[in-house]
Amino acid sequence: MDKGLDVKTIKEIERQLLIQKKQIMNDLKELSRQDSHEADDRTAKFPEYGDKPDENAQEITDYSTEIMTEKVLEKSLEDIEKTLERIKDGTYGTCKYCGNPIAPKRLLARPTANSCVSCKTELQENE
Repeated sequence: MDKGLDVKTIKEIERQLLIQKKQIMNDLKELSRQDSHEADDRTAKFPEYGDKPDENAQEITDYSTEIMTEKVLEKSLEDIEKTLERIKDGTYGTCKYCGNPIAPKRLLARPTANSCVSCKTELQENE
């Protein structure tokens, strides 16, 4: 486990992540409809406002927004699931690049962080 956070704090982070996971899953369900062609059998709903050009334009705008929202939620869900796995296997709080502990302040601010500030900064500079 992390060298800077105590077990109680990690358990609280885990509890909060599980709450967020449930909320994201509910949000995704609200945004989507059944679609057997998708990996998770769901896709964003296409709104139906009418046949006028301005209604069609609004449908496309709203659909595009929902697709982007769905992608953000799916990425957040993936980050949470990976973090919960790291908590479970005892690697939570360790940078996946250098193996050093991630600062407790970083983990408290961004519980799904999987890299220390130094490695994250280096990665961003190299992009």
